Amino acid sequence: MGQPEKQPEGPPQDGPGGDLAGRALPLGDWSMPAERLDELYRWVERGALETAAWYLADRTGKRRGARLLRCGAAAGTVGGAALPLLDMTGIAGGTAPWGYLALLLGAACMAGDRYFGVTAGWMRDVATAQAVQRRLRSLQFDWASESVREVLGPADGTASEAADRCLLVLRRFSEDVAELVRVETADWMAGLRSGPAPLALQAPPVAAARQEPGGAGTAGRFSLPGSGPRPNMPRQRPPEPR
Repeated sequence: MGQPEKQPEGPPQDGPGGDLAGRALPLGDWSMPAERLDELYRWVERGALETAAWYLADRTGKRRGARLLRCGAAAGTVGGAALPLLDMTGIAGGTAPWGYLALLLGAACMAGDRYFGVTAGWMRDVATAQAVQRRLRSLQFDWASESVREVLGPADGTASEAADRCLLVLRRFSEDVAELVRVETADWMAGLRSGPAPLALQAPPVAAARQEPGGAGTAGRFSLPGSGPRPNMPRQRPPEPR
């Protein structure tokens, strides 16, 4: 389980670490476990490098777009404040309407940046790529530690237990990278939502009535939606004993 050489990073594909179908696990002859573990490590490391490379490549266009939109917003704000002032002082007459137009364009740039999430997407890409790289650095040191332990001799367990530890290290790393990608994708999907929440996330009227018994618009725990207040029935006196 010596430290393998890094494979060159492949070009960004359809998604982080490849397409949405995933990647096939390399299965070989496990009668030679050391070689198979090295191959599995290279496979995991290559996937992490491709994931980080995809996010770094995706941030390039977003960074340029975010800078253009922010520069447009700043220029529009400055122009919207300066042109009417120049018109009032008489330095440049008739520039007040252009100032309003510049202010409108600046507001449009800010709204477009916020609506399309250009700056937010750029920051998410950078943060995710850095998180993957940090986790990959930890994996490399953990793998080197396991390799040195095997070379010096298994002092705490058999060779089978050492292989299990190596597989556990690779599995945890793969799960951590997948969780980082999942969180970034969830943030991206949350940024695309606009308007009311989806129907699946809204509480049905019956459930809302049950959650707030006695509140406004409700008539008790088992009231139906749209029904009026529950009529108050007159209390009857119990029959007198004979």
